[in-house]
Amino acid sequence: MMRYASLAGVLLGLVMGDAAAEVSGNLIFEGRGFWQSPMDERQVDSALSVSGEIEFYHEWDEGNQSFTFKPFLRWDQHDPMRSHGDIRELFWLKAGDDWEVRAGITKVYWGVTESAHLVDIINQTDLVENPDGEQKLGQPMVKFSLERDWGTLDFFLLPWFRERTFPGVRGRLRTEPRIDTHRAEYESSAGQYHFDFAVRWSRAIGDWDLGLAHFRGTSRDPMLRMRLDDDNTPVLIPFYPQMDQTSLDLQATKGDWLWKLEAIHHSAKGNTYNAAVGGFEYTLVGIRDSQSDLGILAEYQYDDRQQNALTPFENDLFLGLRWTANDAQSTELLAGVIQDLSGGGSLFNVEASRRLGDAWKLSLQLRAWFDVPKKDLFYPFNRDDYMEVTLGRYF
Repeated sequence: MMRYASLAGVLLGLVMGDAAAEVSGNLIFEGRGFWQSPMDERQVDSALSVSGEIEFYHEWDEGNQSFTFKPFLRWDQHDPMRSHGDIRELFWLKAGDDWEVRAGITKVYWGVTESAHLVDIINQTDLVENPDGEQKLGQPMVKFSLERDWGTLDFFLLPWFRERTFPGVRGRLRTEPRIDTHRAEYESSAGQYHFDFAVRWSRAIGDWDLGLAHFRGTSRDPMLRMRLDDDNTPVLIPFYPQMDQTSLDLQATKGDWLWKLEAIHHSAKGNTYNAAVGGFEYTLVGIRDSQSDLGILAEYQYDDRQQNALTPFENDLFLGLRWTANDAQSTELLAGVIQDLSGGGSLFNVEASRRLGDAWKLSLQLRAWFDVPKKDLFYPFNRDDYMEVTLGRYF
């Protein structure tokens, strides 16, 4: 794979007028194991998959212009819906003294909190990659940025909507009934081709980093409507309404304390609600006279729809520990639990990683649900406790 990546980089450089294009990427081998029997007998107890991502980067005009291309591909042993490809990024960037324009397919991240990402609205979630919602699909856009003394102003024009990915019939970590992505419905008659807009202001003021944003367009979080498929079997159909969302993200660095807040005001289909997640991370530097650090995390998640919320995080507490070894192998571990304070269950999560030499990385993730009631949105996953091990080769 490295040979083909290098060849592709040379070809890209020739197209751009310079054979010195930068090429990087990874090839990752993944294994997942589930130690409980599934809710649907068609699902499997273990699965292997392989993914690869290559980035081609080229700049010219004394670094004021650049081109980036980052394709992604995954093959999964059992789930055809998880075997998929995506263009994570494919964009041209032009920078001036106090402005920047970016056109093409790219990813934008907003947000500061650890346990939930309420304000991160631009890119669609690639849910077949990981149920934590942190993996995103590339989003076609034109982004124009202005930098001034009073802050940075970003304008977004989003001409094409990406539908959320969901596991297939044989995949784990899916709903029951399954979600039929081939019959998605839209509130807008333009469907996927509705033009969405967003604007965001951000600024650093002393120890504070602030962001204010507004988004108008197709909701990235679909409502799920019950239907029957051709075999009269119940399925869930994604419905994407039009929405407005105003958001605030705030982070304050006070010595060893990191204070975080994300808050939104959301309106769709005549329904309006407010939600927020906030808390802190306190870092114990050089624990027990060593070079390693230990972070203590706590966040509270709130949604004023309470039991009517379309998210399981409406009155929940997250507690976690982040250990960083600060060694040559970049050894890290994050462990945490999200507890539903309204009488629901809890979610336990562990993530660990360590470099092996200069080019390899070993990662582990463990996720388990406990005492989840049937009314909870997490209930379909209560038999999907799993461990995932990945070995990645980076170049």
